[in-house]
Amino acid sequence: MAATVRQEPQEKERGTPLVVETRGLTKRYGRIAAVESLDLTVRRGEVYGFLGPNGAGKTTTLRMLLGLIRPTSGDARVLGEKPGSPAGLGKVGALVESPAFYPYLSGQDNLRVMARYSGVRSPRIAEVLERVELSGRAKDKFRKYSLGMKQRLGVAAALLKDPDLLVLDEPTNGLDPKGMADMRDLIRRLGKGDRTVLLSSHLLGEVEQICDRVGVISKGSLVAEGSVAELRGKQGLLVRAEPIEEAARIAEKLVGVEEVAELGGALRLTTDPERAAEINAKLVSAGLRVSELRPAGQSLEEAFLELTGGETV
Repeated sequence: MAATVRQEPQEKERGTPLVVETRGLTKRYGRIAAVESLDLTVRRGEVYGFLGPNGAGKTTTLRMLLGLIRPTSGDARVLGEKPGSPAGLGKVGALVESPAFYPYLSGQDNLRVMARYSGVRSPRIAEVLERVELSGRAKDKFRKYSLGMKQRLGVAAALLKDPDLLVLDEPTNGLDPKGMADMRDLIRRLGKGDRTVLLSSHLLGEVEQICDRVGVISKGSLVAEGSVAELRGKQGLLVRAEPIEEAARIAEKLVGVEEVAELGGALRLTTDPERAAEINAKLVSAGLRVSELRPAGQSLEEAFLELTGGETV
């Protein structure tokens, strides 16, 4: 397994309150460790992506944070409270796995039932339906909803209490491209302001587009935590020039180039991408033929495979 990579918070983030914090959180089923010594930190006001392959321990972790299952060992705090405590749950909204509603009731009536048990005022129902863009279909029976509409109704139910923390477990699972795009837009809107969104997913593109920070879990253990840019690592330039051996020799001597590596008939220079014009001028003045020079960085997929030892999503 890859070593854990944890980025230190930037100065402006050091004082940001933690909404979720775990220390050594572990869940075992017999000899099988579903989650192993998990140290997780989610800050107020961010969209945090909990990324990992299917079966990595994401849903088990979320269930522990919500108090649905007890950990074998370790400690967790959600909004400063123990998982599952009434004080904490009153400020948490969650959609874990598939939403479950009465199929013979309308979307609106399903929310009325939930609001009654949650002690939520009736006017809030119209507000959350508007928020997830289901007002026009509020009176349709749930069984007639498309999968995307069912997922959005699940998010509406999670928003009824106007939570400080919104927990979404694979919210785009099974959706078509349009449904996925709609859900991403919705999560972006919900993640603005002081509300925190904890989003679990196995979809790299989803996490890359909407999350402020990411935690990568593999085989029950957290192997990395940081921004998408931090997880990608150092940026640089991709250079195609002939002869390539001479280009490599010149590049290695340039100030500010940390590393030169040959990659599929091109060179990858670890350096500031803004130095592209300067490097191009050096190569051309040396008589080399430069056919391509562009910014290049490790993709999130490459970083993920490196961190998880090649485990696919």
